Amino acid sequence: MKISANEIKPGMLIEYKDDLWEVLKTQHVKPGKGGAFNQVEMKSINKKTKLNERFRSEQTVERATIEEEKYSYIYDDENNYFFMDQKTFEQINVAKNNLGEKGKLLKENLEVNVKFYDNKPIRIELPNQINCKIESTDVALKGQTVSSSYKPAVLDNGLSIQVPPFIESGDEIILDTRSFEYIKKI
Repeated sequence: MKISANEIKPGMLIEYKDDLWEVLKTQHVKPGKGGAFNQVEMKSINKKTKLNERFRSEQTVERATIEEEKYSYIYDDENNYFFMDQKTFEQINVAKNNLGEKGKLLKENLEVNVKFYDNKPIRIELPNQINCKIESTDVALKGQTVSSSYKPAVLDNGLSIQVPPFIESGDEIILDTRSFEYIKKI
């Protein structure tokens, strides 16, 4: 589907220069001289390269057609994560390097949205919040104010995050999967 260059927004997937690109940032620029344009920072889904491109207001780009389906995480091996469709019991795999740090948040039977492009899985969307357990954290120092200071903590899945001083080892917390930030203690 063709869209105007002014409609490009962060998070969109577009087809450009024979590749699939994820839009990271956009900035509408109206210089004093000449026509307005949209400055777009994109990352290639396949090659993992970045590109900064200017699109004039009158230009159009092809928005990628993405299908989305619900799958459950079942297991992983050295290179892949495996997911199963709950209705058809069909299994798919997604390369670990496509997920990065988000892969560490996967737990058995966790329901995720898998996005497909040309019948190939390209992205996994986790639920916005996930329960995690604190493996280890530093001891809070007396006299520190709660609002201004956070301390490092390691989760049971190996991720390092920042938590408030009152959180201790063994506590269960809710984590935002989009930003890897602490939300609240359970």
